[in-house]
Amino acid sequence: MTEHLDDVAHLSTCEACRRRAAEGLDVDLSVVWIGVAAEAWARPDGRIERVARWLLRSPGLARALVTTPSLVPSWILASIAVLAIGVLATESTGTPWVPLLAPALSGAAIAYAYGPGIDPAFELSRSLPISDRMVLLVRALAVFGLNAFLALSASLATPAMRGLSLGWLIPMTTISALGLAVATLARSASAGVAAALTGWALVVLGGAASTHRLAAAVTEVTLLPMYLAGTIGLALLALHASSGRRMEQQTWQ
Repeated sequence: MTEHLDDVAHLSTCEACRRRAAEGLDVDLSVVWIGVAAEAWARPDGRIERVARWLLRSPGLARALVTTPSLVPSWILASIAVLAIGVLATESTGTPWVPLLAPALSGAAIAYAYGPGIDPAFELSRSLPISDRMVLLVRALAVFGLNAFLALSASLATPAMRGLSLGWLIPMTTISALGLAVATLARSASAGVAAALTGWALVVLGGAASTHRLAAAVTEVTLLPMYLAGTIGLALLALHASSGRRMEQQTWQ
């Protein structure tokens, strides 16, 4: 009686065969998921992952860290290229483009640090005995640290910027916190990127309009209290948005 189960025309008219076909489709999804997870985690670990595992004392966190979307080589190379253009622009115009570009780059990278749809390891990381908040924190710190290192290196390579203080790291932190908070609240990395870029553009343009200097957003010490307050508030908002209950109830886009 199973010879008809592959006959679509027969299945459309035979109730008994449709029931048998439906019964044959019963699948233990938990068993399937275990197989998928085992295959994915069976990928050999590289040197960077072994170092991360030694530092973090957690194989799961190490795997989650090295699969961060905004830490892949192509993303890093793109960031280096943008900062290199900033160095050339600074040399030719005298405007400190590197500290003006660094917050935007960091905000976009932080927004893409964690979440389904843009993170191939998101579902696997949720199967670990580690909170979403811990994975998000480790990834955000790693992404910010790398972007800060790249921006500092670009600054040191630019003679015109060697006399500029490192106060621009504070607005970089603020814009990173903005991108992270919006991305986790909206469950959309794209929304986080848009918020970070728009927010920083408004700050830069607002500073330029009031002081007639494009670099005012990274050189005016009067803006530092606003940056610090914003960083603290946005960081707390991101921590709230990354709670386990919210992660389970909503999906990312």
